[in-house]
Amino acid sequence: MKSFNTDQHGHSAAESGDVYAMSDPTKNVDDDGREKRTGTWLTASAHIITAVIGSGVLSLAWAIAQLGWIAGTLILIIFSFITYFTSTMLADCYRAPDPLTGKRNYTYMDVVRSYLGGRKVQLCGVAQYGNLIGITVGYTITASISLVAIGKANCYHNKGHHADCTISNYPYMAAFGIIQILLSQIPNFHKLSFLSLMAAVMSFAYASIGIGLAIATVAGGKVGKTNMTGTVVGVDVTAAQKIWRSFQAVGDIAFAYAYATVLIEIQDTLRSSPAENKAMKRASFVGVSTTTFFYILCGCLGYAAFGNKAPGDFLTNFGFYEPFWLIDFANACIAFHLIGAYQVFAQPIFQFVEKKCNRNWPDNKFITSEYSVNIPFLGKFSINLFRLVWRTAYVVITTLVAMIFPFFNAILGLIGAASFWPLTVYFPVEMHIAQTKVKKYSSRWIGLKMLCWVCLIVSLLAAAGSIAGLISSVKTYKPFRTIHE
Repeated sequence: MKSFNTDQHGHSAAESGDVYAMSDPTKNVDDDGREKRTGTWLTASAHIITAVIGSGVLSLAWAIAQLGWIAGTLILIIFSFITYFTSTMLADCYRAPDPLTGKRNYTYMDVVRSYLGGRKVQLCGVAQYGNLIGITVGYTITASISLVAIGKANCYHNKGHHADCTISNYPYMAAFGIIQILLSQIPNFHKLSFLSLMAAVMSFAYASIGIGLAIATVAGGKVGKTNMTGTVVGVDVTAAQKIWRSFQAVGDIAFAYAYATVLIEIQDTLRSSPAENKAMKRASFVGVSTTTFFYILCGCLGYAAFGNKAPGDFLTNFGFYEPFWLIDFANACIAFHLIGAYQVFAQPIFQFVEKKCNRNWPDNKFITSEYSVNIPFLGKFSINLFRLVWRTAYVVITTLVAMIFPFFNAILGLIGAASFWPLTVYFPVEMHIAQTKVKKYSSRWIGLKMLCWVCLIVSLLAAAGSIAGLISSVKTYKPFRTIHE
């Protein structure tokens, strides 16, 4: 076992490139002295797709059902353009002050500090890390729901669709947590490419299965009643439910595209040629367009199949019962996808804490020392005792929160509403204005400000809808419920 210390950024000497720099300053080192980045637009696209296409894609049929064919489809397309547009502005801010030759920023907070400064840095931190923590808890719950659905699908197949097939989520949450403890020892975002590629393939798999089952239902003539304006007041919902659910549906669609929380961290994995901002814009285009394609297919075909009675998730809520083996496979794909997606969202949290601790206690061996360990069949692996203890504690805590608050996914909608506007719209727009020196009251300045205000209104309405949904979830919650609605 070989020991070596980490630098002030929380990277080991070998990781940061210092070892190589001493022998040859130009070998295996980027312009900031860190280990040469090897990411491409393809790996960045995989990270984006892993972050964006969650199991929520299967709930878009419900969102379309609340809004109807016209508004639902239009809102899906509009928010895909908004997300791509603001992501290109954020990508240009990775370096400051010049997008091509400026100093690198390693996190979203670093970017905001470079361009805006002041209390906005703290606001960014609260919004970003609060959202990331919420997502990791939510993914623990969602993964357990998918794994429980496998057992329920088999039970329904053997005993009938009305059989009592209650299965506890808790063992599956614990198993998911154990897997995450192991994967959390992956040192940083740069080493996650293989996991993101696996997760992206899984997301394509279960989304495709959902689309295929919806097409089969429509082709078989067993279609639900649809409407241009969605659910009908007095027939499907009350007037109050129509309003609140419509707000929630708009929010669900808007948040379904958001990946700004990890965009800068993804961009920091890209090699410097071609320019990082150009590669990231290409990755964003591929990621958002691919996501939009699957979203429209899942949302519209799911709505066509189930109509105004579309379930919250047509795989785990059993919109389909047969073929049961295909439902099992799709739910297994969801669980595997969430295993990778958890790490994509957890790594920025890990690195934020580790970077701060390295800065505050640079001489503490427990925090800074790295140990090289030979693992059979896997080769050399770097272990840091602080990283081992802290990351394990984080996973344990998020798993316990998921067990204590199994209706947390309803809370996640509120967290998404609170973080969508500042991270996806406000900060990218404000930093773009500061970077390019957009003239105040010019037509471009007015257009960008109007975009901010419109998205703020959407976030507030979505937050109101989420609060109404949360109250409903708490009222109807049952301790041994296994499928989240």
